Parts: sequence; C-alpha cells; structure tokens
Amino acid sequence: KQRAGEAGGRQEAAAAAARRLQLLEGFSFWGALVALRLHTMQHPDTSGGPPPKKAKLWGGRFRGDTDPVMEKFNNSLRFDKRMWEEDLTGSAAYARAIHRAGIITLEERDVILRGLDKVRQEWESGTFVVVDGDEDIHTANERRLTEFVGDAGKKLHTGRSRNDQVATDVRLWLRRHLATAGGEVCTLLEVMCDIAEQNIEILMAGYTHLQPAQPVRFSHWVMSHASAILRDAQRLTDLMNRVNVLPLGCGALAGHAFGIDRDALAQDLGFGEVSLNSLDTVCDRDFVAETLWWASMMQVHLSQVSEDLIVLNLQRCVEISDAYATGSSLMPQKKNPDALELLRGKAGRLLGHQCGFMATLKGLPRSYNKDLQEDKEPLFDTIDTVHDVLQISAGVFATLKPRPMQLLETLMPEMLATDLAEYLVRKGVPFRETHHIAGAAVKMAEDLQTPLSSLTVEQLQTLHSSFEDDVIAEVFDFEKSVERKSSIGGTSKRSVMATVMRIRQFVDGDLRPLFQRLNGDTSCNMS
Repeated sequence: KQRAGEAGGRQEAAAAAARRLQLLEGFSFWGALVALRLHTMQHPDTSGGPPPKKAKLWGGRFRGDTDPVMEKFNNSLRFDKRMWEEDLTGSAAYARAIHRAGIITLEERDVILRGLDKVRQEWESGTFVVVDGDEDIHTANERRLTEFVGDAGKKLHTGRSRNDQVATDVRLWLRRHLATAGGEVCTLLEVMCDIAEQNIEILMAGYTHLQPAQPVRFSHWVMSHASAILRDAQRLTDLMNRVNVLPLGCGALAGHAFGIDRDALAQDLGFGEVSLNSLDTVCDRDFVAETLWWASMMQVHLSQVSEDLIVLNLQRCVEISDAYATGSSLMPQKKNPDALELLRGKAGRLLGHQCGFMATLKGLPRSYNKDLQEDKEPLFDTIDTVHDVLQISAGVFATLKPRPMQLLETLMPEMLATDLAEYLVRKGVPFRETHHIAGAAVKMAEDLQTPLSSLTVEQLQTLHSSFEDDVIAEVFDFEKSVERKSSIGGTSKRSVMATVMRIRQFVDGDLRPLFQRLNGDTSCNMS
C-alpha cells in the first residue's frame, strides 16, 4: 500500500510537471518564470505541507495566493512595528469613539480595551509573536486583539481604514519624538551658552572666505552657531503645530459613515485640531517632508560648526575630549576628530532622505497610494539620527577646551585695517576715502615687508594728515577693536553676554517648558 501510494504521488507530481511544461511553451525565460509562479499560486499543491495562511484583512475579493516575493515587498512590519504603542493608543481612543457613536456597546468597548491592554503587555515584555499574515503593525495588533477577545475585536475597525490609522500612528509617534528632540536642542543651546560665558575673555580670528578678516571673541563665534541652532528650535515649535493634527475618522478617503465625533477623538488623543478634508488627510505627508527638511537644515548647521571645529583642531586652537575622538590602527600618535567628521557626514544622509521623499511625493494623484509607505524608513532613520547628533554635539561642546594662546596667535595686525579706516571716520573723513587710505597703508606695509602695526605715525601721515599720535594705541589693540563693536549682535563683551542671556531666557522661559508640556500633556497648542 505504501509503495502504491508513493507511485501514485509520483504520477500526480509528473502530471503536474507536465501541465507546467505545457504552460511554459512559447514563453521567454522571464515570461515562463512569471507564468510558472502565477500557475503555482492559482493551483497550489494540496498533497500535504503546512496549513493555508489566515485570510488577510482585505482578502475577500481575492482567490489566488499572493506571490511570496510580493508578500515580502508589501510587508512593512519589520520597520513600522516601532509604532506599536501609538497604534494601540489610537485603537483604544477609537474604541471609545465608536462606543460614543453607538457602534459598539459599553461591554464591547471594555472588552476591547482590556484586550488592547493585553496586547500592550506582550509588546512591553517582548513576548508578542509575529505570525504569517501580519503585514504591518495594524494587522498584527488587530489579529492579536481578536485572538484575545473574539468577535468584539472584529468590530474595532468599523469605519476605520488603515489609511487614516497609519497617518494617526505616524503623527503620534513623530509628535513624541520631536518633543524629545526639542529637549535635546535645549540642552545643546544651554551647553553652548555655558562655554561662551566661561570663555568670554578669549579672542580669536574671525574669517570670511577662509581668510583672516577681523578679531572676534571666541564666545562670539560659539554664539554665532548657537543662533543658528536657536532658529532650528523656533522652526521646530512651528512644525509641531502641523504635526499635531488628527487624521483619524476620515476612513479610506471619503470620511466616516457612522457620525463619529472627531473633535472628541482629537481631545482624547491630545491633538490640537482636526484635519479638514478626508481626501487630503489620508495622503497628506507634508508634515513628514517638513520634518525631513527641518532635520536636514539643523544638520547642515551642525555640519558647519563641526567643520569650524575640525579646522580649529587642526590649528591646535581647541582640544577635543578623548570621549569624542578615535585613534589610528597604524599611527600611534593620531587623535582623529571622528565625532565631528561623522556629524559633518550625517548632513548628506539626511539631505538624501529629504530629497528622495520629495521625489516620491511629487507625482502622486489623490488620494492614498502605497507609495506613501516609503515615508517611514527615511523618517525613522532621520529621527534616530537627530537624537544621536544632538546628544553628540552637546557632549562635544560640554567637554571642549579652547586654547587661549593658540587662538590669540591666529590674530594679525592686518585684521585691524578696517579699524584704521574707522579711526579716520571718527576724524571726519568720509568712509569711502578712509577705505582707500587704509588699503594704501596695507600696501605700504607689504612693500616695506613689515607688519601694518609697525608703520610709524609719520609714515601714516604721508597717506592722510588726519592721523595723529594716538593712532597706534587706538587702532592696533585687539581688545579695543572687539569692544568697539558694542551694538546688539556685536562682539563686545557686553553684546556677547546679552546674546547669551537672551538665548538662555528663550530656552528656559519658552522652549523647554513647551517641549516638557508636549511630552506630558499633548493637548497643548504650540502657538
């Protein structure tokens, strides 16, 4: 009997192979491969093997199996499972909303909420088991919920589409992480203010075109970069208003058919407002693109400060902590500023995410298209990178040691040529004339192969009679030069400290409390 059964199996397999060969006649190699795959899915082997997969949420109008390559291609659980908490939070709020709308009973609502809590406990403990058919975080959570609570779980998705569900999950996830990033920006700004305040006396060269230009304070240079980071923080607060908008309750594209109260749902989830148009809502990823742009802009600023520090490190003007440097596998003496180089390099990565996602968006028709699944990997990687670079940047500045003498050595008398021109302005000579006179003094010093500060009063007077005996003491003093720039935003001690105080006040009085409230009470409106 066993041999007869085996013979019958061989005959059946041979017949199936013959059918497949007949099917492939007339096809090219690749056409044959596709035809064979489709034939196999439409006529599965029923002689044994594992049981059939569970039906998909959307599988009612389909008959054949999905191509296994398509299964993998379509599956997003490997990366969107990090939104498990937001997905469960949104589902719990939706259960309460559809109960208020009379779609489920109070008992069903409570059963669903208890089931969602059990699913949450599995994720928290690391015991949640993914099974075949869990193609995304929404499918996985709903499948597990239904296993816990039965038919009540099948009612949860009433009126809801994964289109508005995923948009809600992403906004909840992003809102939480942007609030955390906001706190990290505040920490970086505070550290930069600290190092500026502690080193207010140190002078250094300021550059344009990478050429020595005018003397500035080291603190003024630090605050120049802090000012750029402050703008990033301000843009972040503005961005969060547009992130904090509720999509849930829009269905697949046309709205909700059961009279759900979206305002109450928004309040339950802590959203500041409700989206206005269901067609737009399910395909709106402006907030993702804007986040990618914000992160790219901030990373450009961090790249710029990193480049400055790399150059200052090359000049031995600053000392970078061993915590943010590495050595060479060959050269024992090397201390490489790898943290700064990576900070600089990450800018290209984030700019690539932003540019690539904009290209994904540009050709999409209304409304939802599966292309939008491509928002998550660049977004998640960008936010992970943002958290890393902000903490690394704060660490670099907290441990950075400026070297006053080496910084002072970057100064040269020619950097005071503008001060020489301004000396004559104070004597009543028009600036356009004084500019030419100061330029002639620089040329005279070059011709004599002597520093500009070594020219005598008599030599300067050959250029203009308004030069007096005090010119050398008044002009060729770096400290006096920086102190003369005393207007708001200047490099005098008073002006720099005023900038430090204003940034501290903005961080302590506005930014940090805002981001702390957002992490705790998400119902606050950013404006």
